[in-house]
Amino acid sequence: MDTYGLLREFADSWALVALTLVFIGVAVWAWRPGSAPLHEDAAKSIFRNDTKPAAPSGQKEA
Repeated sequence: MDTYGLLREFADSWALVALTLVFIGVAVWAWRPGSAPLHEDAAKSIFRNDTKPAAPSGQKEA
């Protein structure tokens, strides 16, 4: 069997199974119990150092 055929057969069978297991593992890890506070902290991290609201559009900040 040539190299292309061998790699194609591998990709169609075991690589597909491996990638499916990786996808399921990542989904389970992201949705695991107790991870909500971590995701909430990551979502709000860009606002952590805000001290005042932004100036209205078209105006310069003092």
